Amino acid sequence: HACSQFPTQVRRIRSFLGNPSPIASLRKSTMLIPKKNRVAIYEHLFRDGVMVAKKDFNAPKHPEVQAVPNLQVIKALQSLRSRGYVTEKFAWRHYYWYLTNDGIQYLRDYLHLPPEIVPTTLKRQVRPDAGRSRPGGGGQPGKYDDQRRTGSSGRGEDRDSYRRGPPGGAGDEKKGGAGSGFN
Repeated sequence: HACSQFPTQVRRIRSFLGNPSPIASLRKSTMLIPKKNRVAIYEHLFRDGVMVAKKDFNAPKHPEVQAVPNLQVIKALQSLRSRGYVTEKFAWRHYYWYLTNDGIQYLRDYLHLPPEIVPTTLKRQVRPDAGRSRPGGGGQPGKYDDQRRTGSSGRGEDRDSYRRGPPGGAGDEKKGGAGSGFN
């Protein structure tokens, strides 16, 4: 009878001392993610430089990374955050992760990428209309430049006529107000 209680007593003592069984600690702290899913997550993160995931642990797949459960995306990026490779923001039930410089270097080494390839967030935006000037910005005169110079709004009216008051010189009379019998 005393022998049958021994394992129970050992478990109680271990839980009291904070030394759980190795299987219980493995269940709590480790999530096994297949390498193809981890590589897909890391490639997407490196390409964009940022990643967003809704806090829905039961979602069957992440909307941006195809065929990868949302939980695996969240846990993989929390792992990167604990190592300082991403910064995490949380707002309105969504996680937002941003790559740090150390994270860029880590992913470059993990994915075996050359140094010329950089995330989209670090690329300079090339504007396709760089040769074209904006209205009022100098360069070639456009439709809006002519209107600004002449002061017209397109209907032939002068800008100053608006400030002078109504036509006919009736600016001195009071037409509005509370009325004559109002105290």
